[in-house]
Amino acid sequence: MKLIISDIKNYAPKVEGEYYLICPEEGKNVHHCIGCFGCWLKDPGKCLIHDGFELNGARVGNASELIIVSANCFGSVSPYVKKNQDRCLSYIHPDFAVVHGELHHKQRYKNNLKITWHIYAADGDTITDAEKETLLGIQVANGVNYHAKPDGVFFYENQAAAMEVTL
Repeated sequence: MKLIISDIKNYAPKVEGEYYLICPEEGKNVHHCIGCFGCWLKDPGKCLIHDGFELNGARVGNASELIIVSANCFGSVSPYVKKNQDRCLSYIHPDFAVVHGELHHKQRYKNNLKITWHIYAADGDTITDAEKETLLGIQVANGVNYHAKPDGVFFYENQAAAMEVTL
């Protein structure tokens, strides 16, 4: 199953195969992670904030691919997408392991996750080469943290172009 996190309101993606979509909807707001570690210690795999996004980590754990569709925000993803990524903290285990000579959290779920990003320029903006380089670096770092394989960052001139892509 593909897990798609997008900042496009009421997004209706073109998708091949089974998927679960997280996107902005009327009356449904994602809260910030408060760093309580309840998803690690009190109720492993489930966030203690009950706003409809408490299972984000488990959803990543059940996914074969994490697809991000986001506006470029200064060489990173949008605040909406970042809040959802933060709420996926329970995807990883609280214990540590050395990965590529660096200390990272252990893998909680035994899946072979792949990460793909589709980044579009916000209205009237362009994505600079420096921002593209930063986004590529963040995706690689996310891949290490998620014990996942980065599978590309694709850039689009605007939101409409990103919405036309089959995921």
